[in-house]
Amino acid sequence: MAAPVVVLAGGTGGAKLARGMLDLVGEDLVVVANTADDVELYGAHVSPDPDLVTFRLAGLLDERGWGLEGDTFAVMDALRALGVDVWFNLGDRDLAWCIERRRLLDGGDTPTAAHTALARAVGVAARILPMSDELVRTRVLARGEWTGVQEFLIRQQAEGPVDGVAFDGIAQARPTQQVLDAIAAARAIVIGPSNPVISIGPILELAGMREAIAASPAPVVAVSPLVGGRVLKGPTAAFMAWAGLPLGAAGIARAYGGLLDGLLADEDAGVAEPRVSLLDTLMADGQGCRRVAGAALELAEQVAGGR
Repeated sequence: MAAPVVVLAGGTGGAKLARGMLDLVGEDLVVVANTADDVELYGAHVSPDPDLVTFRLAGLLDERGWGLEGDTFAVMDALRALGVDVWFNLGDRDLAWCIERRRLLDGGDTPTAAHTALARAVGVAARILPMSDELVRTRVLARGEWTGVQEFLIRQQAEGPVDGVAFDGIAQARPTQQVLDAIAAARAIVIGPSNPVISIGPILELAGMREAIAASPAPVVAVSPLVGGRVLKGPTAAFMAWAGLPLGAAGIARAYGGLLDGLLADEDAGVAEPRVSLLDTLMADGQGCRRVAGAALELAEQVAGGR
């Protein structure tokens, strides 16, 4: 395999960029996915970000933007009929996927090995690596209450303002050797257009992760998750406000302070570094995903040549 392109990804935006990258570099793609959003429900281990990336790369993602295409919800309906508080919807096939992950983990597999087996089963050639094999969980403080990030996003409908963010377990967690090896061998490292605080933040907060990225000879570029100065999906604005980051390209550049060689955005960041390349970053379809992925690779090549 040639030197990989490594994409750090959270949910929707990161998955779209990864899909575009897959079309351009094929099996040379490595996605490092956030696992601090993981949750245990219904006897299953749910890993939303790695699964969203996998379903997108496999061409199985439902048009609603999550879950498997054409899935049914008979189990969720049956649980509700039994009086269960079903606040997190999982389709029947999606639930089977997450139950199988639970079985693999209970049998001694690491999260990395378990997800590799699942991705292989649906024919994904690229490597999708959980950020760590240790447990990290994001909690959010809003309206005076700490809750898990999934409860905040779904049960509480992400109603802010956000008053606190914590990554439980982050002090003990490490990036896996597979992640470190991919970063060390990469020809480009691309931070996807995901929430910089709760999607990319946990990845970068892993002990040794920033140091590994800084030590890699690969150029590091980020794709802004903002389009036209606004957030297309999710509570990114509330989390950036909590972190003291302005809602714009300058805020994205500041979020990854010191790591970036380049930033792909649709507005000028007004900073001397990193180098900013202007592009319409909307990824409305497959062509848009490939266009943005190609521009990110081109920017990486440009900054590498200017070193």
